[in-house]
Parts: sequence; structure tokens; C-alpha cells
Amino acid sequence: MSFHSRVSGTKIKRALGVQAALEWAFRIEQAQLELPLPPDVTEEGFGFGLEYVLLQRAVLGCKIDGGQHKIGGYTHEDAEVIAATVAGIPDSLGGKRMAIRVAELARAGLTPDWMPGAVPRCVPTIVKQNQHGTHAGAIVVGTERIRVRGPGARATWKTIDILACPVTFSPHPQQIEAARRGYDDWWQALGWVREGLIVGGMLREVEVTAAMPKARPWDHSKPITDIDRHRVSNTP
Repeated sequence: MSFHSRVSGTKIKRALGVQAALEWAFRIEQAQLELPLPPDVTEEGFGFGLEYVLLQRAVLGCKIDGGQHKIGGYTHEDAEVIAATVAGIPDSLGGKRMAIRVAELARAGLTPDWMPGAVPRCVPTIVKQNQHGTHAGAIVVGTERIRVRGPGARATWKTIDILACPVTFSPHPQQIEAARRGYDDWWQALGWVREGLIVGGMLREVEVTAAMPKARPWDHSKPITDIDRHRVSNTP
């Protein structure tokens, strides 16, 4: 994980992209994702949530100790702020399900599998092997009566099977599309988290930069920039 230090007043902040910041919070600091409780469940017995910690910090204007999730020490308070932001991912971007996915990927240090290099190929669904090697299998899809010449130039009728080799596409185009749609959804969620952390200004020792994972890495055309998205969104 690479970062540089930036002096802000008397404090030195570590500048991290949002993906690096998430991995630091969930993988290194082992921050816990505390999702909002369902409407029909009270908070009694669940302790203070991260939202309470943030509100108290804002009201008191002082440093609040980190949680006690990490074994052998405290979770850094900036890591808890990052976790609280992830927990607030709106339903329009996947809500709780996306928050869990973002946290799990960050904790594992992974990026969603968008199936790089995957190309649908037509392959037989039945494969057989014999002494001559491997070959595609066939199934009977119907019968046909044909007239054949018999001994003495006498014609006879014979019933034959009509064979066909069933095929499929592997990987299926819909499978590739779903994987890349999942990557794009994750990317959009990271953008929301990044903006929330930058605009919120609650981090004390970490500075989240504008750096983002590559958008649509399977698309080899010109990358889509924030300026392009703004231009498209404002097009009549």
C-alpha cells in the first residue's frame, strides 16, 4: 500500500485512495461493520453505534477513543469513521448488501472478479472418450425413413436416427455481463464512500484522495472521467 504524507497545520495525514483506505480500515485495523438495526428492533442491549460516536465527537469537539474490536489493541478512530460511512451506503447503490460486500472485499484485499479475458465459446454439452480420444457426444432428436437400394436393385425403406450435438456457450454471456455489472456497482459504491469521506471531513490522520480503481477495466476505449459523466448527466 503506497501513500505519501501531507502536512496540514501541525498534523501529518496519510493520503490514501478510497480502496486503500478501506483495506487499511477493515484489513489492518479490523474495523467492524455495524449496520443500522431494522425498524422493529430497538437499540437496547446493542451498545452505542458508530453514528453515536460520530455525533459525540462533533458535539464535544474532542477525540473519541477507538473501539475495542481489534485483538490486542484499539481500532483506529479513522477506521471506525470509514466503517460508519460504508454502513451508510444508500439503498439506491445496494444498501446493506453492498456495504457488506465492500467491507468483505476490503478485508480480503480483493477486487471484484469481472472475468478478465472471458470470451464466450461454443462447446458441446456432452463429451465422450474412447480409445481414439475425446469427441463431442450426440443425442437422437428424431427419426427419418429413407429409401435405400437393396440387393438386385430392389429398393427398400429404412428408418434412421437423426443425431444432433447439443452445445452451449461457456462462459455464458449473461455470466460475464453479471460479473461486470457487479464490478460496476461496487465501483459506484466506492465513489459514494469516497465523496462522503472527503466532504465529511471527519478523518483526523487519513486523507482520502480522488484516486479510484479503474472504471470498466474491460473497456479498452477512452476511460470515462467525472467530467464526462457530468457532461452526459446535463445533456438535454
